[in-house]
Amino acid sequence: MRALIETILHQAAETAEENAPEDLYPHWEELLVGAIAFFILLFFMAKWVLPRVNRLLEERRDKIQGDLERAEQARRDAEAELSRYREQLAGAREEANRIIEEARKTAEELRKDLQARAEQEAQATVARASEEIRAERDRVFQELRTQVGAIAVDLAGKVVGQSLDKKAHQKLIEDYIDQVAGSGNGSRG
Repeated sequence: MRALIETILHQAAETAEENAPEDLYPHWEELLVGAIAFFILLFFMAKWVLPRVNRLLEERRDKIQGDLERAEQARRDAEAELSRYREQLAGAREEANRIIEEARKTAEELRKDLQARAEQEAQATVARASEEIRAERDRVFQELRTQVGAIAVDLAGKVVGQSLDKKAHQKLIEDYIDQVAGSGNGSRG
């Protein structure tokens, strides 16, 4: 490696000795041709290239500006949509709460209505049962009166030894039964 570096340095030293100092700077003819070529190139660049570049840059700037404006408008639209969504969500929650409250009220009213109906039906059933009991008691009481009257007439006839007037005797028995029933000694009514 060291040998390679020494070889490169040696060749550079030989080349430097062969070149004269006047060969390092360009001649005035070369400078004149280079300057004319530069100004012609500068003229064509200024005449055709720079306007196109400027137009492309302006179009690019307008496109970027339009994109930024559209992005800003889309952001505002998204915020407005988000705001509407939040309002709708709040409205939906309020509506759901209102519906739940109405359902609770309806259920409570239905429960009260069913309870009232059940109570009415129970009272009607109790009233019918009481009426049936009263009717049955009256029927049994009437049968009992008749049987007691017949037994009393037969018994009185045997005791007295003669036949009594059934109608008068029946009247007497019924009065006695009514008197016993009225004083509470044989009946509840």
